[in-house]
Amino acid sequence: MQRSVRFGTFVRKIAHEQKSIRFGDVMSADVNPRSRVRLRSGEVYRIVEPYVSTRLREQARAVIPLAVYLVAFQLLILRQNVTDSWTISAGLICVIVGLMLFMEGLKVGLMPFGETIGSTLPQKSPLPVVLFIVLLLGIGVTFAEPAIGALKAAGAIVTVERTPYLYTLLNDWSGELVLLVGIGVGLAAVIGTLRFLYSWSLKPVLFATLVPTLGLTAYIASRPDLTEVLGLAWDCGAVTTGPVTVPLVLSLGIGIAHSAGKQNSSLSGFGIVTLASLFPVIGVQVLAIYIAETVPLSEILASAAAPNNAPPAWFDRTPAAEIIGGLRAIVPLVLFLLFILTVVLRERVHHPGLIAYGIGLSVVGMIVFNLGLSYGLSMLGGQSGGLVPAAFTEIGAVADSPLYHAALGLSIAALFAWILGFGATLAEPALNALGLTVETLTNGAFRKSLLMYAVAIGVGFGISVGVLKIVFEVPLVWLIIPGYLIAIVLTAISSEEYMNVAWDSAGVTTGPVTVPLVLAMGLGFGDAVGVAEGFGILAMASIGPILAVMITGLWIQLKTKQRHADEDAELGVDA
Repeated sequence: MQRSVRFGTFVRKIAHEQKSIRFGDVMSADVNPRSRVRLRSGEVYRIVEPYVSTRLREQARAVIPLAVYLVAFQLLILRQNVTDSWTISAGLICVIVGLMLFMEGLKVGLMPFGETIGSTLPQKSPLPVVLFIVLLLGIGVTFAEPAIGALKAAGAIVTVERTPYLYTLLNDWSGELVLLVGIGVGLAAVIGTLRFLYSWSLKPVLFATLVPTLGLTAYIASRPDLTEVLGLAWDCGAVTTGPVTVPLVLSLGIGIAHSAGKQNSSLSGFGIVTLASLFPVIGVQVLAIYIAETVPLSEILASAAAPNNAPPAWFDRTPAAEIIGGLRAIVPLVLFLLFILTVVLRERVHHPGLIAYGIGLSVVGMIVFNLGLSYGLSMLGGQSGGLVPAAFTEIGAVADSPLYHAALGLSIAALFAWILGFGATLAEPALNALGLTVETLTNGAFRKSLLMYAVAIGVGFGISVGVLKIVFEVPLVWLIIPGYLIAIVLTAISSEEYMNVAWDSAGVTTGPVTVPLVLAMGLGFGDAVGVAEGFGILAMASIGPILAVMITGLWIQLKTKQRHADEDAELGVDA
């Protein structure tokens, strides 16, 4: 019976009974001034253990199988030892523990802000103020995304001589890059909120967003000096839809729709994630064009070659730097939410001790995760990506390479990428939640397992295509524009519900584990085969599930219509 106790419920119950309770008081169970009950260490352990083990198991299920797969592939297929294995192992443990702490802190300390503000804001503020706050929140949550650190760290691999504008985007303009991505998320949140309020269909909003996105993509592809930034721009769309952005922005939008009485259950929860994946792409492309028009190429090369040109601060991955980075990511967002709640809305903070505990967990989790990202996921992904090309081509790091015949080696590399994408997607907790929602909304017609496998297969093929794109140096525009044109056609002929699910499925697949792992693998792969940059794999991993889920949805619709036709025919015969 005790093992079924959920610690989060235990804390909230006590906090409800005594509003001034502190987390330390929970441990001593000082919840009733007339009846002081003390818990011995063994009793505390029995309460905490089921809660912690469940949370730890959730993150371990996402990280450990992928790590084991990469190590096994490297040892058995590539016949190469894993270097710095103890460092990587410690880093992976940090990733698991950091994600556990961060996700729990997000639920306890930050999510209540979004829900309270979302339900209260429309009642006390005019619509322009509401939308402005939503915009600022979208910017703030972007800086708090764990995977943003992986995007920034990619600048260490890019060389200024081969890709000057990509180099300056990731180094000299890294702050502006993240800001533009955040503005894109903020605008997506604004439009998504308006869609909730006015029950807009996603189709016209989506088409209106894709026109400038694909138009800018075609323009940049026509400029040889800017082509290399396309992969980064489209990958930024995948990075933004992580564990901070999606739940906070979504809870705010749904809360606003609830308070306005305009919520549509068949549309709620869909749309914002899709737009938050596309608007950042526009932002990065616009920034790249601005830099190309205003910053001379000679200035970029001279700046990178300067002896006193120190690397950006985020290259310093010491514990002190990670502590500062964690505080910088979480604290401004918390202060903004507190300002809105207490000053704008004049609401008091309920259970401040519990909120402070959750915020503390978020900061500590972010710090531990970033350390694990640097010394675990990024090192392992980069190492595996740098060695996989040895299966089909000669690289200096592997003796006797290529290890296999060219055709077989390429097949092994593509299969490696497919299994990685398939396994990483099935391990994403957000996909399970999406599957349950879809199964409920479709009354079981679109089963959870079917959705999960459709998404995972789409991601697997997307990552495989992304790897082959790097190997054969295929311009990303040749894949992006045809892929999204097919998606537009499928969207036009799909029902509203299925196309909503399909487009949002691309966002839930790129979580805090998948993004840094695939990003590091792609950059390491590109460096090993000698291409200018290895971006674009995440972009292909986003379009793959969109196509797969819409095709599956059309198949389900066809089967449903056929079944109904058969039933009507039988009734007609009986009549």
